[in-house]
Amino acid sequence: MSVSAIEKKQQVVNELVEKLKASVSTIVVDYRGLNVAEVTELRKQLREAGVEFKVYKNTLLRRATAETGYTDLDEVLVGPTAIAFSNEDVVAPAKLLHDFAKDHEALEIKSGIIEGKVASVDEIKALANLPSREGLLSMLLSVLQAPIRNFALAAKAVAEQKEEQGA
Repeated sequence: MSVSAIEKKQQVVNELVEKLKASVSTIVVDYRGLNVAEVTELRKQLREAGVEFKVYKNTLLRRATAETGYTDLDEVLVGPTAIAFSNEDVVAPAKLLHDFAKDHEALEIKSGIIEGKVASVDEIKALANLPSREGLLSMLLSVLQAPIRNFALAAKAVAEQKEEQGA
């Protein structure tokens, strides 16, 4: 017995609900006007960053947003809609899509969900302008190292001062 069209649609909605719940960063875009080569390049960049990028029917997306409580997204679910999901990196999808949109005006960021909250285009652009995860980690590391470095320099200065006094 084959699976009916309704059952297939429900499977897609269930898959979407799970992705929306699991994702720390979900970005909704309109890709109308991008050619096949551009979409392929975008998918490649996103995949390399561990971001899933898929096209969905708006009616199925609306069913999923109703089940997850993200109905604020419904107003942007018009026209061709693709979604980027990231389960690990909050910044990566926003940064990649924002940078790609700078070079390809046809790509339009419509909205998103960042750590469980519906985000505006401006919030996504602000997120895109943050340093990458690696950049943030290196900043954190330098902040953590600074007190140790300062302590070491102070200890060295004290030791040198005592040597001079003892000489």
